[in-house]
Amino acid sequence: MIPQSQLCCGRPLYDFGMLDRAKEYLSRVMQLLGAEIDAGVPIVVLEPSCASVFRDELRGLFPEDSRAKRLREQTFLLSQFLRSYNPGYKPPVLHRKVLLHGHCHHKALMTLTDEEALLRSMSVELESLDSGCCGMAGSFGFEREKYEISRAVGERVLLPAVRGAAPETLIVSDGFSCREQIAQLTGRRAFHLAEILKLAATLSRSANPEL
Repeated sequence: MIPQSQLCCGRPLYDFGMLDRAKEYLSRVMQLLGAEIDAGVPIVVLEPSCASVFRDELRGLFPEDSRAKRLREQTFLLSQFLRSYNPGYKPPVLHRKVLLHGHCHHKALMTLTDEEALLRSMSVELESLDSGCCGMAGSFGFEREKYEISRAVGERVLLPAVRGAAPETLIVSDGFSCREQIAQLTGRRAFHLAEILKLAATLSRSANPEL
């Protein structure tokens, strides 16, 4: 199911030091998702920075809250959910080269192991970059006085690798800010893992219309 009301993880408030407002907002999120959290329903989050709020910052804001603890334990990224919660899942095959960049929160808190394993199981030719941060870091790269730093961070590994990739290579990054940095400074479009799975499924149906 998809929540009927629009929910935010509260990270924009948290990142700018508005901790009281972030805590108030997250209380509302836990209330709106209360039935699902209490029932043990997995919460699949597509954006790594949002998942990290539930998996990490929530502990600091609500150290004694039992529902917050359950939400932390029930939060999954898509790759983690498909591999650990649904171990029998077999993704569609995709015979393409993939250049993978991991979001900082993804690498720091959840690792890229599930993402890499899932992509390899699709038969892609995978290159997983040791690229550090993309440099955008949420709104950091949009601030005038930090733009050059943001760009320099991206130019260390990620941006040259993207520019050097063949046109048919798929650039994959689950982080919204990472995809924004790639688009603005290389002109290439980066895809979320969910989009890659959809592409593979579409191509599979086209090749096998009886499916």
